[in-house]
Order: sequence, then structure tokens, then C-alpha cells
Amino acid sequence: MTPDSMDAVFQALGNAQRRRMLDFVKNHPGCSVGEVAAGFDVSRIAVMRHLTVLEEAGLLISQKRGRVRHLYMNVVPIQMIHDRWSSEYSALWAGKLLDIKYRAEQRAADTGAAAPEPASVTPIQASKRGTET
Repeated sequence: MTPDSMDAVFQALGNAQRRRMLDFVKNHPGCSVGEVAAGFDVSRIAVMRHLTVLEEAGLLISQKRGRVRHLYMNVVPIQMIHDRWSSEYSALWAGKLLDIKYRAEQRAADTGAAAPEPASVTPIQASKRGTET
């Protein structure tokens, strides 16, 4: 992945409406532009511009059949970004921590309690033997 293509992905995901549109396409693979546009309070032209940004970033794949463009999410660019900054070891533990987070949120939702606030993490710096920091 080139720096320019990575920038395009971050720019595309930097807009809340585009993220919502990508969520819609993820949850409705093969949907049409019209179906996406129906879920948003902006013009069809604005939706098409947002979808173009997502497609140019490689996050959407469109297949034209007749007069209808069918949209599919492409997770490869997101996975490539993930792979750049994580190792197998860190991904394993991040996954386990996310499982705990999702379970806590689900339990809070089931009991009607507020979801717990994220814990504050303070990095610990190890000192060399015999020296103090």
C-alpha cells in the first residue's frame, strides 16, 4: 500500500457520513446507489460523491448491471492498514480485550446499567538495573 493510497483511505473514513454509508453497504452487500441514498438526508448527487470517494480509496467495489450499480465493501485496504501497525501477538491480545469490552457493554445493555468507562492506561517505564528514573 502506497502512502497516497493509505492517505485516501484515511481521508475517506474521516467523514462520518461516508462511514455510515460504508456501514450500510457492509450490511447490505449488492445494494444500489438509490438504496444507499434513501437512507440519508442529502441529495443523491452528494451521496454519489461520497461513494466515489469511498470507491477511489478502494473501500467500495461497484458492479454495473444494466442501469444499476451494485455496491460491495472491500475490507482489504483496512486490513492492510491494520497489518502495518500490529503484529500477530498484539492482534491476539487486542482481540481478547475487545471480547471483554463487548461482553461488558452487552451485560450493561442487558441490565440497563451504563456501560463502563474505558480504563486509563499509564505506560510504565522500566529502569535499568541499579539506576532509578
